[in-house]
Amino acid sequence: MAKLILGPTFEEMLHPDKIPSAIRQRAVEAKTKDPLDPINLFNITWRDGNNNIYYHVIPHELTGVDANIVVLYGKDFPSGSHKVGAAYSVLIEKQMFGEVDPSVHTLVWPSTGNYGIGGAWVGCRMGFDSIVVLPEGMSQERFKQIEAYGARIIKTPGSESNVKEIYDETHRLRQNPKVRILNQFEVMGNYRFHYYVTGNTIVELAAQLHAQGIGNGKVAAYVSAMGSAGTIAAGDRLKQVWHDHKIVGLEPIQCPTLYNNGYGSHDIQGIGDKHVTWIHNVMNMDALMCIDDIECKKGLQLLTEEVGWNVLIKRFGVPEASVRKMATIFGISGVCNLLGAIKTAKFYGFGKNDLIVTICTDAIDRYHSVMEAMTRTYGKMDEAEATARAHIFLDQKLDWIKEGTRETRRQWHNLKYFSWVEQQGKTVEELDAQLSPEWWHKHQAMVSEIDKIIASARG
Repeated sequence: MAKLILGPTFEEMLHPDKIPSAIRQRAVEAKTKDPLDPINLFNITWRDGNNNIYYHVIPHELTGVDANIVVLYGKDFPSGSHKVGAAYSVLIEKQMFGEVDPSVHTLVWPSTGNYGIGGAWVGCRMGFDSIVVLPEGMSQERFKQIEAYGARIIKTPGSESNVKEIYDETHRLRQNPKVRILNQFEVMGNYRFHYYVTGNTIVELAAQLHAQGIGNGKVAAYVSAMGSAGTIAAGDRLKQVWHDHKIVGLEPIQCPTLYNNGYGSHDIQGIGDKHVTWIHNVMNMDALMCIDDIECKKGLQLLTEEVGWNVLIKRFGVPEASVRKMATIFGISGVCNLLGAIKTAKFYGFGKNDLIVTICTDAIDRYHSVMEAMTRTYGKMDEAEATARAHIFLDQKLDWIKEGTRETRRQWHNLKYFSWVEQQGKTVEELDAQLSPEWWHKHQAMVSEIDKIIASARG
């Protein structure tokens, strides 16, 4: 086996101050000076070089609700998205258990966007030949970034919701004995990163915000759209800390798979992949809400163009510093998550002492081409249009909501059968095992075991 390039443990991703100081200092310096240096693996964390969490409290003037809505944002991770954490966790686990060797294997990263970008960054930094399988309809910025990180691309038909076509291609590639598929929709390293690192970061943030007079020290609800359903795994950790905590999943109105077995094409890039993923603990989800992809794109344009900034500041009283910040941290799925958080606040009647947390996965740098297409379709946004778009946030409706009853959760679980048993070779026994909380607890407990193996391998 070739000499392995190793990065942080789960605990070091949660608390980067536990990384040996010389390594951490080198990583922080390389973040801007040499972002392709493998030392940047030690920058995979929700915290900056001063150990501050990447978060922003969304102004009430934009949300229109009394509850405090806070976003963690991923744009300052290596590769510009927190999905790099999931990609790294998947790969380091495979390395530690001897399943991949950079001198032998080619890695395949099935994705609709950010996981593929993260896989290209991680795989090539860790010395692997990497291929990203990606729908041809994704934003051009995604393809350019993957190639810039040194990975190859295979384009499949369709867009965001055409995951079946990705699976078909990976099945073909799997016939080569030197290929290893790192399927974010299936492998539990993705789940573990968000359960442990994202989840515990949010627990600590709630206490930090409470000390600042924001919230009551607990997280009332965690809201996340499902792509791979990695990010929503943080909710499993939060529910262990606060048993009355609500986990709310989101999907597009245009592709409401869990909501009503629906299907269709949409453009909230990174979510709504027309199936229920293997790593999604649907038995723990309290509600499902659907969000309009056009509202998400119009909302993003409002937050990232100057006419929108002026309207938010002058007409709606949103603090200018917050407007400038939000312009840099939101992508399409981030707006989706924010709209879902507003919907959650209204649905549950959360008030001024409550805290709702959600995620901005990436930022506008991946969607300039999408915004240009929006302008061609709807015309240039003027002040009147920007004013109307602010009400996408302020007047978010309480439609397209389904609560996670015992019966509904079982229906969500049963939907896994068609992708994973019929198409991907899982057994019914493996599927039914996921009905038990113990199945998930076992995978959560593996974090400490894997950390010991990583630490030992680093010497």
